[in-house]
Amino acid sequence: MARYNRWMNEKLYAVADELTDTERKQDRGAFFGSIHRTLNHLLLADRVWLGRFTGAALEEGEMGPGGIRSLDQELYIDFDELRRERATTDDAIDAFVATLTDEKLGADLRYLRRGIVNEFPLWHAVAHLFNHQTHHRGQVTTLLAQAGRDPGVTDLVAMLRG
Repeated sequence: MARYNRWMNEKLYAVADELTDTERKQDRGAFFGSIHRTLNHLLLADRVWLGRFTGAALEEGEMGPGGIRSLDQELYIDFDELRRERATTDDAIDAFVATLTDEKLGADLRYLRRGIVNEFPLWHAVAHLFNHQTHHRGQVTTLLAQAGRDPGVTDLVAMLRG
């Protein structure tokens, strides 16, 4: 799933790069409004989950490392910077996944969110990470199609065959 994640991110960022900054940031009525903000949310959420997976230290009021305080916070206004940071985070996801074993996946993940301790098997959260990405990338493919761009085949099986 980490390989699929990177493949799709590279694909969607390449297609989004064909648009002007104004077109990427145009509110298209999606949950996060624009293509840019949806891609931003995906990066932000991945960093929140990676922080939980790795036990990153957080400052008071943060939900994720690097000052993440809300799920709609804009991390990078510049698309090229957003794209570079996406690749860096995909590297971190790949590195994390490479450390996983059946034992680690079966162990409990514990983290504090809004003063509440959350605890469940790590595999639940890892599965959620990849499912969440697929969900919002589906939104991005629709937004790109509305902008007149075709991201091509997005099926996991197409990546596996390629």
